[in-house]
Amino acid sequence: MIKLSKMTDYAVVVMARMARDGACVQTVPQLAERTGVPAPTVAKLMKLLAPAGLMESHRGAAGGYRLTRAAEGISIAEIITAVDGPIALTACVDGAEGHCDVESLCPMRGNWDKVNRAVRRALEEVSLADMTAVPTFLPLPEVGPDMTMNNRRTGRTMREIGEKHGCDA
Repeated sequence: MIKLSKMTDYAVVVMARMARDGACVQTVPQLAERTGVPAPTVAKLMKLLAPAGLMESHRGAAGGYRLTRAAEGISIAEIITAVDGPIALTACVDGAEGHCDVESLCPMRGNWDKVNRAVRRALEEVSLADMTAVPTFLPLPEVGPDMTMNNRRTGRTMREIGEKHGCDA
C-alpha cells in the first residue's frame, strides 16, 4: 500500500481550509480550531510549508499565515514534497545512489524511475483547489442557514468560529 504521512494529510486539510477562507491571514490557533488539527502540529506544518514557498507569514498584532498563491496554482505534489521530501515509491529515486544496500546487484536499478515520474506527474495534476471541492458521493451533514454544524473538538459552530476570527466560516 502506498500511504502518505499523517503530516501530509494534515497539511492538505489546513491548506484546504485556508483556501476556502480566501486571502484571510490566519493564526495557528485559528487554523487549529477551524480544522481540528492540534495547534502544535499546525505550527510545525507552517515551519515546513513557508520555506517551501506555499505559505507566507505576517508579523505583528494582525499577523499569521496566508497562502502564497491561489489554490489552483498549488499542486498536491508540492505539498507532499514540502512535508515528506521527494515523491518516490522506492529508495531509487531518479537514479539516486547510496540509498540501497543492494543497488549494485539490483536488476530493477533505474527502472523504478518511470513509475516514480508517473506518480509525481499524477500528483502534480491535482491542485489544492481540487481538494477543497466537496465530494458528491458522500452524504453531507444537515446544515441549516445558521450553519449549526459544530466543530467536534470545541463544540462551537462554524459561524461562531468565523465571526470570532473575521473570516467567513
